[in-house]
Amino acid sequence: MERHYGMDWLRIGAFALLILYHVGMVFVPWGFQVKTAAPAEWVAVPMFLTNAWRLMLLFLVSGFASRALLAKSDGVRGFLRNRNARLLIPLAFGMAVVVPPQSWVELVTQHGYAHGLGWFLAHDYFRFGTLDGVLLPTWNHLWFVAYLWAYTIALGALLALPRPERLQAWFDRAFGGAGALWLPLAWLLLFQVILFRRGEETHDLVRDGVAHLAYFPAFLFGFGLAGSRRAMVALARGWPLAAMLALAGYAIVAGIEIRWPGDTIVSRWVGYAFRIAREVQTWASIAALIGLAERYLNRDNAWRPMLTEAVFPFYIIHQTVIVLVEYTLLPHGLHPAAEFAILVAATVAGCWLFYLAGREISWLRPLIGLRPRLAARSRSAREAAPTLRVP
Repeated sequence: MERHYGMDWLRIGAFALLILYHVGMVFVPWGFQVKTAAPAEWVAVPMFLTNAWRLMLLFLVSGFASRALLAKSDGVRGFLRNRNARLLIPLAFGMAVVVPPQSWVELVTQHGYAHGLGWFLAHDYFRFGTLDGVLLPTWNHLWFVAYLWAYTIALGALLALPRPERLQAWFDRAFGGAGALWLPLAWLLLFQVILFRRGEETHDLVRDGVAHLAYFPAFLFGFGLAGSRRAMVALARGWPLAAMLALAGYAIVAGIEIRWPGDTIVSRWVGYAFRIAREVQTWASIAALIGLAERYLNRDNAWRPMLTEAVFPFYIIHQTVIVLVEYTLLPHGLHPAAEFAILVAATVAGCWLFYLAGREISWLRPLIGLRPRLAARSRSAREAAPTLRVP
């Protein structure tokens, strides 16, 4: 496969937006591990700009990247072995080492837990039960990794079917034109609004069926898109219409939130309009962003390889940095603007430190989602090879 730099940039941008979104979770009155002293309802309005589509986009670009990884692997079995190691090892490490401080801060600030972090780790975190309603141990933000692994296994089963190339041919016919915009949108409206009501996600791999009906098809769409020039061209041509639909959907969502903020009870029809607008915003935003990535971002840059590699370690550590920094800031009673600025700067710095230090420690690399050093060097050499010229 030819590398699509635009999708690399889209993946980098999607994870950057997710980090910024999680900083925003400190300031909005929604559930989170730590909250500022006075969360504000108005913060929900800018949060809704990416709330609907940020995670679905991540699953889609992960499916796209999976196609490239499969092409470089020794068949489907080699692909699955690679993904098992690259997803399950960081997930286990994250649950055992990275996530526990989040649960401790949540218990201390929201449930009056009186013990220190050391006691919590030794006596309470690995209880395999609940403490004041908080599940322990847990994966918190790393639920995305668990879902991605499950979707990858399901993809492997699909690839084991006789003549899997027929699936790509069906994909090209379905999404090689206007269907790239309208068919996924129809799917979301049918399964997230009409047949089922999209509610709060459980992040429980077994009991999150409605979310799976959105995220797994997005993952498969990304995988199919990586092999479909027709669908990519259709999205590149249709991005202006998609962008207009996305803005219209967000305008309705934001307008309803401004008029009926927070948990205000609304009429059935207002709630129905909100859900429809949210799903329109979801897919239209994604379609527009893919089209823009194809048309304007499909070019390389010296920073791109390092940023692409850094994305997963950033994801693993970012929420723990946010929670610990905010816990440190709480006693100082800072203005929210200063609090926000410090949180963003500290989170970016903490993520870079985690990545830059981790990539230099051979035994730590697999734990934070990086290839072993020799494999990473071999891949760098392969990518550099086409640029060499014989004198």
